[in-house]
Amino acid sequence: MADRAASALSLPEDWPAHPDPILALNRMGSFDWDLDTGLFSMDAQAHAIFDLRPDEYDGRPESLSVRVPAAESHRIDLLVAQAIKDGRENYGAYFRVKRRDGTLRWTHTQGYIRRDETGRPRRIIGIVRDATEELSERAVRKDAAAQAAARRDQTNVVQIATAALAHARTVQDVIDVVTDAQGLTLLGSTSLVLGLVEAGRIRLVAEGPAGTYVPGTRITRIDEPYPMGEAVRTLSPCFIESPAEFAERFPILWPHITDMHITSAAYLPLIAQARPIGAMGLLYDDRSGFSPEERNVLVALGSSIAQSLQRAMLYEQEKDLAQGLQQAMLPRTIPSVRGADVAVRYRAATVGGTLGRDIGGDWYDLIPLPGGRVGAVIGDVQGHDTHAAAVMGQLRIVLRAYAAEGHTPATVMARASVFLHELDTDRFATCLYAEADLSTGVVQVVRAGHIDPLVRHADGSCHRVPVEGGLPLGLSAEFGRLEYPVSTLELDPGHTLLLCTDGLVEQPGSDLDDGLEALTTLVAKGPDDVRDLAARLIEVAEERGGDDDVALLLLRRRVPEAPRPGGRLQQHVAPGDPEALTHARHLIRAAVRSWGAEDRADEVELVADELITNALIHTEGSAIVTLRVLEGSGRRLRVEVEDSSSALPRRRDAGEDGVSGRGLLLVDRLADVWGVEARGGGKCVWCEFLVYEHT
Repeated sequence: MADRAASALSLPEDWPAHPDPILALNRMGSFDWDLDTGLFSMDAQAHAIFDLRPDEYDGRPESLSVRVPAAESHRIDLLVAQAIKDGRENYGAYFRVKRRDGTLRWTHTQGYIRRDETGRPRRIIGIVRDATEELSERAVRKDAAAQAAARRDQTNVVQIATAALAHARTVQDVIDVVTDAQGLTLLGSTSLVLGLVEAGRIRLVAEGPAGTYVPGTRITRIDEPYPMGEAVRTLSPCFIESPAEFAERFPILWPHITDMHITSAAYLPLIAQARPIGAMGLLYDDRSGFSPEERNVLVALGSSIAQSLQRAMLYEQEKDLAQGLQQAMLPRTIPSVRGADVAVRYRAATVGGTLGRDIGGDWYDLIPLPGGRVGAVIGDVQGHDTHAAAVMGQLRIVLRAYAAEGHTPATVMARASVFLHELDTDRFATCLYAEADLSTGVVQVVRAGHIDPLVRHADGSCHRVPVEGGLPLGLSAEFGRLEYPVSTLELDPGHTLLLCTDGLVEQPGSDLDDGLEALTTLVAKGPDDVRDLAARLIEVAEERGGDDDVALLLLRRRVPEAPRPGGRLQQHVAPGDPEALTHARHLIRAAVRSWGAEDRADEVELVADELITNALIHTEGSAIVTLRVLEGSGRRLRVEVEDSSSALPRRRDAGEDGVSGRGLLLVDRLADVWGVEARGGGKCVWCEFLVYEHT
């Protein structure tokens, strides 16, 4: 039968790591149901309630059918499903269990449904207990509500305190929960002290109200005759039920607290993993003695605080380790880039609105490449832990290695994806790799599930650059061979390329497009200097907070100092790849314009396209096109197309109806000079164009 008066169980995320004493004293067992995997974990007390030995249970809810009759199981399944559908946080129900000897016994279960930020149920945690003595077959419905209400009154303090502690990440967070005015009112105590065990001593870390601790007790040895020391030594609570008992048992301490009119006190050991980590003292001026129920509640309270403290200590240790690891994995310095101003920033996530920091897999990198080119990388490994930071470091290194080997941007990204998959980790990563030729301003961009880049113009205007993307890195095995299309953009002098992770874009209550629009506006209004702009963007991210890291890279192409820019461009064109041919034409046109030869851009592009096409058609191999500026007797643009065939091209008449044969005639007509050179096992067809100075 459903227990609709069941109270909400507000329990910490790692509960039940160690079952609270209150559960065992009330013959309660705990369970943890992972809705994603379907595993239904139980502690030893829960096994006893279902009359199952640990080796008889494999963690699947279906395996409980040997003890739970089909009708009872069906009714509970409907109850849980309805609670999830209604969006409720908890449910409660009585059901019967068939024990090993065939007898039926009443059992009660109470569960709390945990959901993620999208509202999707992910986990149910709760308790089960033998309810046979509590209920009779004739009055089960009438007694159920009364029993649930009584138990709710007994455990209300623990539940509320645990709910507050569930959000505590650091030791200071735990201290703040138990020492603020609301906490003291909830606990009903006049004064509270909290100490931690350190090297055989107890160090007082908190008292409430502030300034109520006894002088000389800030640090005490565990073997000294103080109640906190006794609780730690014996691993048992120390209950003092009258002023006379306090004065008799602890004569050193009592004279210092007589003006507080203390009538009773409870000193609780804080035990985690069978080891004392501290003690807490609650002093009262309005009660004498403690009932068994009150003692149980206080013991459970101490257990909950101990678990929260241990979790906070481990979190702080892991945070320090992870921050050191991530700082070691990120580039120590960013190389200076000729022809560009660069600024990078990293900001760790703010956790739960506290000063604590989480750690993640966001990274940036800048890779010098041959020919004056540079590779800019921004990426984000899934997760916020040391594993994410470690994967990030490895992925950053291999991406840098693949780029330095001279692979195309698409190949760099594809190889990085295969590497991440073969790393035997369940993490994937988003990434954006931009390879910029600063002499021409041509930028080739490859995107793997990452957000698009932004470009800020010299006049301050800013816009998002849509980049065709592929799947995140690490998914190659699930989706077969990965293809990463290459997009090309032109970065004019004075323009700035902005790459960032989604922590800079995502805002609570807004979708990604709105966040990108807000970022675009912010960049447009920001300072001109890239370092000042980067600092401003991180400042805004700090003000906004958030539970995700931020990595940011800004690359601004400088206005060239020389009046006549020049450089060298080389591109590999594979056969059977029309996109590669289109891409090569685009690069050639952009380079010619960048080098101040706009008047001959059409001619150069047309001749280069003809030579590349001839190489692909007549040699059945790939072609390498090189475009460069030659200085000397006049300024010239030289186009070279290399292939692997030693056969020389022949100029022939195509005839009136011919569709081919005019290639070399076109080259001869448009170029100022052209020729053919032998190159090892192949040849190079070249041509040159005079570039005239503009006055």
